[in-house]
Amino acid sequence: MSQPPAATARRRWLGLALIAAAQFVVIMDTSIIGVALPDMQAELGFTPESLSWVFNAYVVAFGGLLLLGGRLSDLFGARRVFLAGWGILALGSVLAGAATGVGMEIAGRAVQGAGAALIAPAALSLLMALFGGTPQLPKAFAVYGAAAPLGGTAGVFLGGVLTEYTSWPWVFYITVPIALAVILLAPSALPRVPGQRGSVDVLGAVTGTAGLAALVYGIVRAPETGWTSAEVLIALAAGVILLGLFFIVQRAARQPLLRLGIFRTPQLGAANTAQLLLGAAWVPMWFFLNLYLQQVLGASSFAAGAALLPMTVLIVLGMTMVAPRLLARFGAKPLIIAGFGFLAAGLVWLGFVRPDGNYVVDVLPASLVAAFGMALAFIPSLGTAIGVARPEETGVASGLVNTSYQIGSAVGLAAVTALSSAVVGTGTGPVALTSGYSAAFIGAATIAVIGGLIAAATLRAVKRSGEAEAVDDEQVPVDA
Repeated sequence: MSQPPAATARRRWLGLALIAAAQFVVIMDTSIIGVALPDMQAELGFTPESLSWVFNAYVVAFGGLLLLGGRLSDLFGARRVFLAGWGILALGSVLAGAATGVGMEIAGRAVQGAGAALIAPAALSLLMALFGGTPQLPKAFAVYGAAAPLGGTAGVFLGGVLTEYTSWPWVFYITVPIALAVILLAPSALPRVPGQRGSVDVLGAVTGTAGLAALVYGIVRAPETGWTSAEVLIALAAGVILLGLFFIVQRAARQPLLRLGIFRTPQLGAANTAQLLLGAAWVPMWFFLNLYLQQVLGASSFAAGAALLPMTVLIVLGMTMVAPRLLARFGAKPLIIAGFGFLAAGLVWLGFVRPDGNYVVDVLPASLVAAFGMALAFIPSLGTAIGVARPEETGVASGLVNTSYQIGSAVGLAAVTALSSAVVGTGTGPVALTSGYSAAFIGAATIAVIGGLIAAATLRAVKRSGEAEAVDDEQVPVDA
C-alpha cells in the first residue's frame, strides 16, 4: 500500500536533513579542533611541527579516498556506503578522543577522514535520488550547500565551548551521538539506491588514492618545509607519477574506478574547475580572516566566531533563497561568473585591512560581499557537476566534485600561506602580520578572478525556464 504524498514528502525532507547533517559534520570536523590544539599539544606531546597533522591527517585521508568512496557508492548502493561512512567516522572520533599519544591521535583523524570520504559522495548521490528531476532540486542543493559554512562556523564555537567547559577530547566525541542518530534515522528516511553490477578496480583504487594522498601531502607540507625541500618534491613527484599510472590503468580497465569518458562532457570539467577554484579562493579567505581578527584586532576565539556569523547567515540566505531563484531564471553560467566576481571584489576589499583596523569598517562589509559571491557560485557549479553525469555514475561524479573542492582548498591555502609567509618574513608585530594577511587576501582574489575568467570561457550557457518536470513522490523508494 502506497503512502500518502504528505508522508512521503515529510520523509524526503527528513532525508535531506540527514544529508545536510553529513555536509555539516564533515566541515565541522575540520574547524572544531582549532581552539583545542594547544591543550592537545600539551597533553599528548606534539611538537610544533607535528601539531599540524591533527588537521592534515584528516585532509589527506579525505581527499585521497573521495574517488574510491564515490565508486563504492555506485557499486554497493549510496545508502549502504553512507551508513558505513558514519560508522567509520564515529570509530575515528572515539579513537581520536581517547588518544594517549601522537600516533594514536593522527591515526584517529585519518580514520575520521576515511569515513568522511565515504559519506560525502554518497550524500550527494542520495540527494539526487530524493530530488532529481523534481522542482525542489535547486532548493535541496541550496540546503546542502548552506550546511558547509554553518558547519565551519559552528565548529569554531563548539570547539571553544567544549574545550573551555569540558576537555579537548569532546571536540571529537561530539560527533558520535550525531553519527548514531543518523544511523538510526537513515533506514526510514533515505532511499535504497540499488548498487550497480561490477567490481572494485583495486589497482585503480590503489594508484588513485595513493596519488591523491601524496599530492595533498606535498601541498600541505610545502608551507612548513618549503616548496623545494626534498620531502615536498618527492611527495609531489610521487603524486604525479601515481596519478599518471592511475589514468593509464583506467584507460585499460574493463570496469574502471573512473570512466575517463566522463570528461568528454565539457560542462563536467568546467564545473569541477569552478569548484576547485572556489575552494582555492574561499578557504584561504576564511583562514586568514580568522587570524587577522585574533592576532591583529585582538579578538578572542568566541569573538572571532561571532564576527564570522553575519557572513555565514548571508551565505545560508543566499544559497537557500536567492541562488535557486536566479538559477531558475538565468542558468548556471551567469551565476558562477557573477559569484566569482563578487568573491574577488570582497577579497580585494579585505586586502586593504589595517593594523589598527576596525571590524565594522574593515572586515564586515568586505566579508559580506565575498560571502554573497560564494552563495551565488557554489550551488550552480555543484549542481552542474552532478547533473551532467549518468545516473549510474552519480557517486563517482560526487566524489570527483568533492575531490576538486578539497584539492583546491589544500592547494589554495598552501599557495596563499606561502605568499603570506614571504611577505611577513621574520616580523611578528601587527604591521608585519597585516601586510602578510593583506597579501593573502589579494592572492585569493587573484584565484577568484582566474576562476571567473575560466568559467566564462569554458561553461556552456544553458537557459533555464524555471519549470522543472515534476516527479511523482511515489517513485522515490523510501523504506518503511
